[in-house]
Amino acid sequence: MTTDPAARSAPRSPARRRFQLLLVFVLGLVPWSVQTFTTGSLTLLFPWGLVGPSTGSVTTITDFFLRFTMGLPDYILVWPVGVVCYAVALGSALSGVLFGREDVRLTAAGLALAGVTQLEVARGFSVQPGRTAWPVGTVLLWAVAGFIWFIYWSRANGRDPR
Repeated sequence: MTTDPAARSAPRSPARRRFQLLLVFVLGLVPWSVQTFTTGSLTLLFPWGLVGPSTGSVTTITDFFLRFTMGLPDYILVWPVGVVCYAVALGSALSGVLFGREDVRLTAAGLALAGVTQLEVARGFSVQPGRTAWPVGTVLLWAVAGFIWFIYWSRANGRDPR
């Protein structure tokens, strides 16, 4: 353990920044909500759109909000808020790789807030008859946010887990 402030504020290695960016990027590729129906069908909600694997249908988030906006319930309106929070986190992590400057608190907070919004989306979908929504994204977003926060906290307190 070091007490030297310069050592504690030393920049993270480029490999660590790339790994963190990879973790954040992958969160955009996994479903944030998995909705199962009593009929046996499935809908996957990603940050970029909805996918119905059984029908092969894909509805992008832009189509969903620009074409199918009539009568959307409030809980679905937080989906794009979560996407914006995720985009902030991704931009922060990308800045760390490209410019060597990242505020990991912003990265972690963006992911944590995106997780909160997706918990609300899953809750809203789950109250509909014949449907259950599993907040997979919330768990993954919070796990990565917690990991990033732990690394930040460890470095700030001189307990860098290298």
